[in-house]
Amino acid sequence: MIREHFEHKQTITTILADEQAHIEAAKAGMLAARHDLEAFLLKDPYFGVTFEPYDPPAESRTVRRMGAASVSAGVGPMAAVAGTIAWAGAEAMQEAGASFGVVDNGGDIALFSDREVRVGIHAGASPFSDRLAFLVRPQEEILGICTSSATVGPSISFGVADAVCIFSRDVSLADAWATALCNTLLPGEEEPFTALEGTGVRGALAIIGEAVMTWGDLPPIAGASVDPSLITRGDP
Repeated sequence: MIREHFEHKQTITTILADEQAHIEAAKAGMLAARHDLEAFLLKDPYFGVTFEPYDPPAESRTVRRMGAASVSAGVGPMAAVAGTIAWAGAEAMQEAGASFGVVDNGGDIALFSDREVRVGIHAGASPFSDRLAFLVRPQEEILGICTSSATVGPSISFGVADAVCIFSRDVSLADAWATALCNTLLPGEEEPFTALEGTGVRGALAIIGEAVMTWGDLPPIAGASVDPSLITRGDP
């Protein structure tokens, strides 16, 4: 297996593949998606700054995916940008003939695999951080596993959660809903996942300090010791 770190502007990724050609395909797919988005932002800069749902007409699949996810989750479309770019990279890998591929765009992951994949959970200062992992079964379809945190990373968040992980076949949707839930989730909330019903989200996990909450169809969770060097982050 090949593991490669790839950065371009705000896109900071780790790509896993069996062949270098599939790594290069992922890069090309992400760059193409970024190009489409940047071209659209020149015409409609509001798309890039609003925190409100916004789904304007667009030829770009990247923009359409972000807009639709924005409306579903009630957040601005840029809340879905990392997952959408990762999704484009994974699709390009499949188009290049890959049967295994993982694109981790700063904690927003698009993957497909012919083997079990362990996905570690990084949750800031929580005692569960880097001690748990999802055991994701082999699957041909791309799966989105997107994480938002109010205590880790540079993304804007209005909440308190150490980690909110969302699973969906729609990777843009997973990213947007991770942000939305992380913005609103409160400790001790009795029904934190009610809004996810009927959205296309398959499962959710939230960590706030020593509290762990789950909903829906999640992969098995096992104890783990996550190597901090494997966490996708920008170069110092």
